[in-house]
Amino acid sequence: MIPDITDAPNAVELETIRGDIVFDHVGFHYNPNRPILKDVSFTIHAGDHVGLVGHTGSGKSTIANLITRMYDVISGSISIDGHNVKEIKVETLRRNIAIVSQEIYLFRGTIAENIRYARPDATMEEVIDAARAANAHDFIMRLPEGYETLIGIGSRSLSGGERQRISIARALLMKPSLLILDEATAAMDTETERLISDAIEKLIKGRTTITIAHRLSTLKDCNYLMAIEHGEIAEQGTAEELMEKKGVYYKLYTLQSEQMKKVMAGL
Repeated sequence: MIPDITDAPNAVELETIRGDIVFDHVGFHYNPNRPILKDVSFTIHAGDHVGLVGHTGSGKSTIANLITRMYDVISGSISIDGHNVKEIKVETLRRNIAIVSQEIYLFRGTIAENIRYARPDATMEEVIDAARAANAHDFIMRLPEGYETLIGIGSRSLSGGERQRISIARALLMKPSLLILDEATAAMDTETERLISDAIEKLIKGRTTITIAHRLSTLKDCNYLMAIEHGEIAEQGTAEELMEKKGVYYKLYTLQSEQMKKVMAGL
């Protein structure tokens, strides 16, 4: 079976990528009658920390899937560092782009093997260093077998926060040029979210980062925001600029602030 996404005959291999990303009139759909992205254009500069906001189903995660070539655009083009993504070797993209999402995949194997999945040649010392940076080392060492503890289907079950920290350790070990955080702290209790946020802060440092979030509090460190609605870029700018526009971002912010006030009031 031939995969849908393959290397072009003249595909280039890049040792690293800086993270300059350009979407040029991108259109995409899974079903021809239901467009997901419509004529989307934007530029992300290397070193930027960009936040994508919008309601569920607005097209935020689709943008991440197109950058990593999980799918190819239907119309328009995407380029990274001046190269059309279709002309970059898939292996280059997989090696340089890390995704940390709420959907965490852990395979059956030891914790060390799961972290090392990002870089099979990594030493045990590097695995432990990555786990420490991800705030995972302490809970791992409390397990009877430590890093040799079997996890995955039919093995020891881990909490959502523990699984997420292993996922972050994997990304840290990979040392990606471009980082995509897709609802990475969703549905976590306050203490776990603090540990994960601290780990993510280390992961972001010095990298082009795209944070996809429904909850606006997770976008506080972004230097630029894009609000997506019905598959289009509705507005873009800093958080302050978008608040002044009183558009999509303002409505989301107001709604979430009201919900938080009700929670705090015990309503």
